[in-house]
Amino acid sequence: MNTKMLKRAALTVALGACLGVMAPSVMAQSASGAIAGRANAGDQITIVNSSTGLTRTVTAGADGSYRLSQLPVGDYSLQVKRDGQADKEPLAVNVSLGGTTTVNLGGGGGGGGTDGAVTLDSVQVTGSKIVNRVDVYSTESSFNIKREELSRMPVDQSVSSVALLAPGVVDSGSSFGGLSFGGSSVAENVAYINGLNVTDPYRRQGFSTVPFNFYEEFQIKTGGYSAEFGRSTGGVINAITRSGGNEFKGGVQVTMEPSAWASEREDHFHSDGTIDERNRTSRDRSPLTKTNVWASGPIMKDKLFFFAMYENRDSKSQDVDNSEAWKTKSNNDFWGTKLDWRINDNHLLELLAFSDKSDSVTSSYDDYDWGTNKFGESSGQSSGSSGGDNWSLTYTGHLSDNFVAKAMYGVNKRSAVSDSPADGECSIITVGSSYTEIYGEQEGVGCHPTNDAISNRQDKREAARLDFEWTLGDHLVRFGVDQEVMDSVSSTIYPGDGSTYQVLSVDAGSAVNGVALPPGVTDIVDARYKVTGAPVSTKAQAFYLEDNWNVTPNLLLNLGVRFDQFHNKLASGATFAKSKFNDMISPRLGFSWDVKGDGSMKVFGNAGRYYTPLTNKLTDYFGGGTTDEHTYYALDGWAQKQSANGNTYMVPVLGQQIGPVNTDGNAPAPTDVRTAVARDLKQVFQDEYILGFQQAINEEWSYGVNATYRRMTRAVEDARINHVEGCDWYSSGKWPIINPGETNQLWCPDTNSWVSLDSSKDGYKALGSGNIMGYKRPKRTYKALEFQIDRAWNDKWSFNASYLLSKSEGNIEGPVNSDTGYNDTNLVQYYDHPAVNERFGVTFNDARHQFKLRGAYKLNEQWSFGSTLSARSGGPITAFGVVWPNDNRNAGGPGEYSGGGSGWLCKANCSTWASRELEYSERGAFGRMPWIVDLGASVMWTLPVEGIDLKARLSVYNLLNRQTVVNVHSRYESTPGTKMSYFGEGTRWQAPRYTNLVVTWNF
Repeated sequence: MNTKMLKRAALTVALGACLGVMAPSVMAQSASGAIAGRANAGDQITIVNSSTGLTRTVTAGADGSYRLSQLPVGDYSLQVKRDGQADKEPLAVNVSLGGTTTVNLGGGGGGGGTDGAVTLDSVQVTGSKIVNRVDVYSTESSFNIKREELSRMPVDQSVSSVALLAPGVVDSGSSFGGLSFGGSSVAENVAYINGLNVTDPYRRQGFSTVPFNFYEEFQIKTGGYSAEFGRSTGGVINAITRSGGNEFKGGVQVTMEPSAWASEREDHFHSDGTIDERNRTSRDRSPLTKTNVWASGPIMKDKLFFFAMYENRDSKSQDVDNSEAWKTKSNNDFWGTKLDWRINDNHLLELLAFSDKSDSVTSSYDDYDWGTNKFGESSGQSSGSSGGDNWSLTYTGHLSDNFVAKAMYGVNKRSAVSDSPADGECSIITVGSSYTEIYGEQEGVGCHPTNDAISNRQDKREAARLDFEWTLGDHLVRFGVDQEVMDSVSSTIYPGDGSTYQVLSVDAGSAVNGVALPPGVTDIVDARYKVTGAPVSTKAQAFYLEDNWNVTPNLLLNLGVRFDQFHNKLASGATFAKSKFNDMISPRLGFSWDVKGDGSMKVFGNAGRYYTPLTNKLTDYFGGGTTDEHTYYALDGWAQKQSANGNTYMVPVLGQQIGPVNTDGNAPAPTDVRTAVARDLKQVFQDEYILGFQQAINEEWSYGVNATYRRMTRAVEDARINHVEGCDWYSSGKWPIINPGETNQLWCPDTNSWVSLDSSKDGYKALGSGNIMGYKRPKRTYKALEFQIDRAWNDKWSFNASYLLSKSEGNIEGPVNSDTGYNDTNLVQYYDHPAVNERFGVTFNDARHQFKLRGAYKLNEQWSFGSTLSARSGGPITAFGVVWPNDNRNAGGPGEYSGGGSGWLCKANCSTWASRELEYSERGAFGRMPWIVDLGASVMWTLPVEGIDLKARLSVYNLLNRQTVVNVHSRYESTPGTKMSYFGEGTRWQAPRYTNLVVTWNF
């Protein structure tokens, strides 16, 4: 046998562990994986799932290539029959999420020759099995990690914590949190569980999740997704849950995070000595205890399997300020199950179902004493809830040796409810100043603890998709269709009987509601009934076609194209915005070159376009209806009542009704939104280019380098339009949704026709000077160079390190604005005034340098240790003024979470717009925030008794307790020339050190 060929084949199968975490993958939304490689023509390759008995056989083609696709993630044994004879010892092979594990078994080639053939028992493998390696069948970029690997390191039990291990992913310092992938905003990512999209459809800033112990493997995609994937210009979190097998198993896991194991948050003060707006934080506490139990096994051996989990989550947090305090209790249950029915070796049916509903009750204390740390009686309670029930059903069918079909249907539900346990009993009762000026302050009025309306939003996504794979010689053709229907129903209503009651005093003989007051009546009650909100819906559809073409045995081309369309509808059923397939065309082109032909060195690259559809928040803002009615009564004195908890309170007694119900505030859901949204609105897209290299140094060490460039040149936003040539209707100032900086078609009620507006030149008329101008076209770029080195786990130790040099620039961040803390997706302030997006420079998410290290070490069978370290440079500090040249209209206000802002700062003569002396300020002109360093450490103890799997892991996060500032006040002026007192001072800080203990017993 050829010795050189033997060595090359051994390297092919043995180096997989080295680059598993660095390898791109081919299946974008898939919850499965594949095995592929080269053998001799006519070889029969058989794999068997060691857990479920699933068996699949394929015959190598005339060129020696073979592929086994759409395999459930897990461990397999692989055996080859060559010339009718089976190899002696099968290989253990691991299939990872969304990846292709390469196993080359011989020289290949036609004619059935055996020159250079390799038998399985001749291959020496490092570690227990072949795992995913340099994926020469893919042109994408992703990061994979399994539950077992995470258990060896101090990674907190959240999906976001896993995503932060990937290069280029940072925790946004914005007031509303979230993750930034590759310079994008937090509203551009998507998340999947077992192929079901669980992303928030309302603002696209969160996602549903399950207990950490319910997951099996995570795949974090940072760019270069294949054509089957879309609706994202940021990143992708793709996760799968655990499944059962032929062996009955079970376990218990307890997570304890007591407040005594956490460092105090620092109390923050302004430079003038006053306390920060968030008030005290040093006595805030968030202890947590979680307990989950799980079981798995066969319902019918080799056919039907189950995995089920129940978790109880108990949290009792407190928020303590100088004179007020709040205590929140949250005791929630999770349940989830996964059923796998292997109808036969070619047909599989999977059912996932889980509920992530969460409820909390907050008790308020208005008479807390900071000096004595004593709580008075609770002044009332508020409550909230979130989450919902979710499920998906997936069918995979291997209809022939070279044709696979996959179908999925699922439902994802989310909710956001804010209310109070007293809502059913207590209406909101207030007393106006006109009444108290005469009669004095009124004590004990009403019984509602918060005087807040009930806010309720329910989101539902119905997702369906069909995917196909067809192997045709050197071509792997993939195509499919998908559809998501996303419904959001949001509403606010007053508690009690649905009305608020305000007591007022008026002049005798005056008129109220257009009706003269009855003689002697001076005290009245305004009863207001108000309900807002209505259902809105978005239907998003797509189809794609992709060809993975092995031009040569070592060169793969990925040629794909995706077509998207969507339809946003208002509560009335009218169309708000709509696109067609030819409006959203996403070409994808990639290549992968297996340089040495053995999978140990790879050069890859890709170029693609990615679109994002509109959110339901945007449609809801314009399309919801409002009932707002006032009924007036004479006040007939006060009555005393007793609440359910025994407290007494006063309510107004309603006398004679004054006039009819005033319905002037009613606004039904609109049926015509032509003046609210531009005709043929074009959708946001991003172009991306990646070029990379990966190299296995030996069986354990590997490294990689890649460069990324992203460019976005379109936005969908509301814009101030107060001038349109040929249509005076807009001169009073309107806020239609347009593509700023581009030509838009707007409806003109004056002429009852569409008018054309080049918003790069027209649309805004300055106050005072009367100058006519437009808005700059949005632009955002991201440039990055990534270096990574990896040492694979060999049952002793592992190590991974990465460095990312990047630059994010633009005149917008994306569909949200973290600089000013505004998170209404597609409804932020970039186009409230031309000054807001005038500046092109570093954006909020520009983290120039990023270092990430992680590792694990097993001292012996009883003790092991892990550590993670991340360090990144702080974000830029940008100043926002309130005016700009030649305009007497404000470009932004002083409010931290509203208004736009200008790059012009007034230095002299600030009272008059015509004489102001302004100085231009670049983005990031006031330096950068400090470096953010987070060191974690863990120690795991394993019971040294054979047959008993008992582990305890103690993890410390932010070991150095660096409570570094991660966001600052960006408002520079309150009025022209008047500097804000706290510009550049902190608004958000790194979380302090905390510790948790995780005890796991598996049996």
